[in-house]
Amino acid sequence: MSRIGKLPITVPAGVDVTIDGQTVAVKGPKGSLSHTIVAPIEIAKGEDGVLNVTRPNDERQNKALHGLSRTLVANMITGVTQGYVKKLEISGVGYRVLAKGSNLEFSLGYSHPILIEAPEGISFKVESATKFSVEGIDKQKVGEVAANIRKLRKPDPYKAKGVKYEGEVIRRKVGKAGK
Repeated sequence: MSRIGKLPITVPAGVDVTIDGQTVAVKGPKGSLSHTIVAPIEIAKGEDGVLNVTRPNDERQNKALHGLSRTLVANMITGVTQGYVKKLEISGVGYRVLAKGSNLEFSLGYSHPILIEAPEGISFKVESATKFSVEGIDKQKVGEVAANIRKLRKPDPYKAKGVKYEGEVIRRKVGKAGK
């Protein structure tokens, strides 16, 4: 058995899970999400509000999908109850972020400011000119938006200037050795 896949998923109070064939829909206090489970993997409601994910056999592909499917459903439940937050910070002279309504405007050393629009289900929170966060209920979408923002100006290894995740350690390089 998959170590992750065999764990039951507990559904907290206030969360409604509906299973229609291979589609799992989760509705909670922060919103609703749905996901289609890949064909050989099955999900069923047990007693006491517990979800069980099963696979038909021990083929390599099914083993991989077993743990993946269980984790995706568990992430959906966590998303509609608590939500997900990715915190980012900007370092560098003149690098800053501004909130423009629900969008973000970045000054990252280019000749023009960069405007990032908030996708559906994602919100931005600016704490200071150099710290902000990406929030939402879909873990994958939050991570993808945060990664796309980081990609605008990756931290450079010589001076560590750029957009980085909070707590991310940038591996520094030594500059040229002068004579």
